Amino acid sequence: MEFFCYHRDRPGSAALRQETLEAHWSYMDRYAARMIARGPTLAADGTPTGSVHVLDLPDPAAARAFAFDEPTYQAGGYRDVLLRRWRNVLGTTMGDSPGEPAGYLVLGLGEGAPADVDRPDGHDLVAYGPLLSDDGATWLGTAALVRAATPAAARALLTEDRYAAVEVHTWRFGGRVTAGPAT
Repeated sequence: MEFFCYHRDRPGSAALRQETLEAHWSYMDRYAARMIARGPTLAADGTPTGSVHVLDLPDPAAARAFAFDEPTYQAGGYRDVLLRRWRNVLGTTMGDSPGEPAGYLVLGLGEGAPADVDRPDGHDLVAYGPLLSDDGATWLGTAALVRAATPAAARALLTEDRYAAVEVHTWRFGGRVTAGPAT
């Protein structure tokens, strides 16, 4: 089963996030073979604002353990966690996506009938799929990692007026790196 997990940083937690960075990476190393995509969301100045992980796990209980046993979460560094079943429409991982390792996280929070459940044409996608209930039966929205020139171009990935809310966050590939924030 595939899951989308977005830990959102608590305001003022940058120092705590830095303190727990090695523990976070060591924790994520245990899941490396299961990762579809990962990386931090960033403010305009490059400060991390959250941590995205899309991965394959055995069941919802394992996904909850992944999300809530994470060291920065345990230390109080995140204000909330969005955890949903997800379906990998592309059938690939971020390792299959060559090119600039930066773009946007686009979250469309569902309202009404499912929208945008198939692969959209004309976009440089790293990861894309519907957000689902734990049993996979109910559409709750759409999550995508996309390369785009602007936030507005990334937002254009989702159909207008089909979502209760749409969020667009600057995002980049994560994992162990030698410089800059990674998740």
